[in-house]
Amino acid sequence: MRSPRHLLLLAASSLALLGGAALPAVALTAPAAVAAQDATPSQPWAQTASDIPADSNVRFGTLSNGMRYAILKNATPPGQASLRLRIAAGSLMENEDQLGLAHFMEHMAFNGTTNVPENELLRILERLGLAFGADTNAFTSFDQTAYTLELPRTNDETVDTSLRIMREQVSEALMKAEDIDAERGVIEGEERLRNTPGLRSLKAQIALLAPGQRLSNRLPIGDLSIIRSAPRERFVEFYEAYYRPERATMIAVGDFDVDQMEAKIRATFSDWKPKAADGPNPDLGTVAPRAPETRILVEPGVQSSIQLNWVRNPDLDPDTVAERRDSLLQNLGLAVLNRRLGEIARADNPPFIQASAGSGSLFKSVDIGSISAAFNPGGLTRALETIDQEQRRLIQFGVTQVELDREIANNRTALENAVQAAATRSTPGLANGILGAANDDLVFSAPATNLALFEAAVKDLKAAQVDAAVKTVFEGQGPLALVVTPEAIEGGEAGVTAALQTSRAVPVTARAVQAELEWPYADFGAAATPASQTEIAAVGATVVTFPNGVRLTVKPTAFKDEQILISVRTGIGEKALPTDRFTSQMLAPMVFTQGGLGKLTADELSRVLTGKIYSTGFAIDGDAYQLSGATRPADLQLQMQVLAAYLTDPGLRPAPFEQIKTFFPQILAQQLATPGGAFGIQAAGLLASGDKRETVPAASDIAAFTLDELKQGVTQGMASGPIDIVMVGDVKLEQAVAAVASTFAALPTRAPAAQPLPGSDQRRFPAPTAQPVRLTHTGPAEQALGYIAWPTTDAVDDRTEARKVSILSEVFKLRVLDEIREKQALAYSPRVGSSASDVYKGYGSIFVMAETAADKIPAFYAAVDAITASLRDTPITEDELNRARLPTIESLRRSQAGNEYWLGQLDDLAAKPESVEQIQSHISDLESFTVADIQAAARQYLKADTAWKAEVVSDKAPAQ
Repeated sequence: MRSPRHLLLLAASSLALLGGAALPAVALTAPAAVAAQDATPSQPWAQTASDIPADSNVRFGTLSNGMRYAILKNATPPGQASLRLRIAAGSLMENEDQLGLAHFMEHMAFNGTTNVPENELLRILERLGLAFGADTNAFTSFDQTAYTLELPRTNDETVDTSLRIMREQVSEALMKAEDIDAERGVIEGEERLRNTPGLRSLKAQIALLAPGQRLSNRLPIGDLSIIRSAPRERFVEFYEAYYRPERATMIAVGDFDVDQMEAKIRATFSDWKPKAADGPNPDLGTVAPRAPETRILVEPGVQSSIQLNWVRNPDLDPDTVAERRDSLLQNLGLAVLNRRLGEIARADNPPFIQASAGSGSLFKSVDIGSISAAFNPGGLTRALETIDQEQRRLIQFGVTQVELDREIANNRTALENAVQAAATRSTPGLANGILGAANDDLVFSAPATNLALFEAAVKDLKAAQVDAAVKTVFEGQGPLALVVTPEAIEGGEAGVTAALQTSRAVPVTARAVQAELEWPYADFGAAATPASQTEIAAVGATVVTFPNGVRLTVKPTAFKDEQILISVRTGIGEKALPTDRFTSQMLAPMVFTQGGLGKLTADELSRVLTGKIYSTGFAIDGDAYQLSGATRPADLQLQMQVLAAYLTDPGLRPAPFEQIKTFFPQILAQQLATPGGAFGIQAAGLLASGDKRETVPAASDIAAFTLDELKQGVTQGMASGPIDIVMVGDVKLEQAVAAVASTFAALPTRAPAAQPLPGSDQRRFPAPTAQPVRLTHTGPAEQALGYIAWPTTDAVDDRTEARKVSILSEVFKLRVLDEIREKQALAYSPRVGSSASDVYKGYGSIFVMAETAADKIPAFYAAVDAITASLRDTPITEDELNRARLPTIESLRRSQAGNEYWLGQLDDLAAKPESVEQIQSHISDLESFTVADIQAAARQYLKADTAWKAEVVSDKAPAQ
């Protein structure tokens, strides 16, 4: 169970169809047939103007009405498919009286069509096993609107129904005036939810980079005054002008027959014809001549940052071999610069938290080269000077051949791995890749083509050629400096400009040559011989034990070629930590891997392992310390050496520890700026009855942490207890055994696991609250959040009851979405969920929360009370149970076709062989629950006298 505190720390560290069931009474009949007309697509496939061949496995086509389609057979995961229907129109196409209607129109496409009444569209898909949000969704951007479906199966009924619904959405939306009025509150709730410091920073950035251009006044969320008042005619005008076949692209990827899918697409969409004249493509404007300029945005709760930008008119040339080569050379130079910036950020007393350089295009309006840094308050001058001088150092002295060869090697490895894994690419990933290529006018090329183009471009490539290419990134109008800060900058914009001018007058020198390195962790002792080997055929795994206490669980799979996932667990994790005080180990997940190894810094580790595929993650779970990695068969031995080195000789250097201590106050301030973030910080410990292991510490607590305490705690915590290793993926048993035998199994015999501290093997849900606990955030006064949770059960041993609660939560979610989002429009994205601890007995909950307007919190609580009462007092329908259960089951089946699922399921198999029964019974448990079971669970758990409530309101809101 991931706690809000764990999610906060993670953020900080990373700067189906029921057999026999009848379809609903609604008939999905096709619109009246019309004569097909010849039309050309508004955006031909990119390969028609390119010398780059498109992936030959994709069938590209165009219907007579101008609609494009791309179809690709792919069986990862098996029996499933991804559909994407793109409309080449977004907020850039809006007139001044339509601001926000492209996005609003996306909502209306779900709210009733000619043949599907309001609210029935989602229910039809739910009966087929598609969950709203996860499997049924859409998005609107500046230049496109896309509708997405993830099909749990590819039988005729599921595919035909899904295609027909998508056709209805893009050609038959009714947009009844009363339905538009009902949806206005939902859109307003979405605007309120998205009105964050980050969005306000984005607005400032676009205003600086593209003033006077259409882009600067076309954020998809739009204008609230128009959203609240636009008449139906404005929607119809946009829909008929831009929702038309020649602007549409259908993408289908999955485990199906391509000929049959093509026939279905043709049958569904060929008779679609426009109802009005084509909407014009807007004038995006041109980049005006600009002198160097500085802007400052003071935005409480935002991360302090400085960005230097150079802007120029967009490069609209077709995607060709020459264009890709130019881009590759630029990116290789930028990769060198970014590596240098990363090394600076990880040094002692760094001038910034992180920094990066890049080049890109904003929606065909402006091309940008930039270098930016995030820093702690008070650190603007050092950050500005460093990124300015590193950028000039690159331009003046270029990259070294050693640096270039390192980036070439890493790129080559990634491209080679993509070729080797091409047969098992993920279906959703491929669908999104084709969608992105279609939107960006790029050729969707095969991995083998990408590798061949790369090899041709880097053959005999010299540093001087990259130097010339990367210089163009920083040419154009500028630099345009943008400072985003939570507090005023002394001297204002003039002071920033002066600091930049002073820095640019400082001469730079060439970078020092780095020393050659050797990998020092290849020998952990004599390879061990396994003591036992047990096959567990029920889950396709084998458990191997070694004399020193290492237990290895291996599950070879064919889910994804060239992927091996690894988990290493030892110790007792949080059970060794006190419940009544904070410890420095709270920062360990953020500094452990960043500290590198005893003999190599993190940067030296990266350099010495150039061209290898490996990774390292670290976490402190409820009952174990966990290392994790991902690699390929060729690098498995190295990956195990890396993980064993982190276990036995972690670096735990001062620089990352001090950096996170300094940075943490900003993390807290950023989270407190929104209701959701403030709830995560302030409620995490409250929901664990004050357990300090779950509580987010204050900045003063963090300041008192010491590295010595962290080192002692982590090294002692990982020094005893069995080592459990799980390996899942493209691996043979004998290969896995050999890699472990020479690393972890070669270590000295492990001491028995430590005993939990008194009380640390327990966690309690808080006592019920008569009135909501009031928490505060620092954002706008109109933003608020309501939360209610009820205690349930755990998943330590028998998981059946927890699974029943999960289905209750899915039924609850259907009711909440229907009542709180659709009928009352109290919140755009209310959430319902459940959790059950697999460590602490009796600890679990079911909750509902919503970010809403401050004056709507009482209505939110009243709505939740009414819903829970109905769940307790009245049996749900069989249809409702299936609409909740089937998407859950299909999501589980999809997960079971991936290595990630099995890595988590098998982590305690060696220690608890009986858990295999719980793994096997998951789907059958879900299928066995009845309407009566769900009502009984609601009566047992959703009781008013056990509920814990909280509300989060702005500290700017008037006291009540």
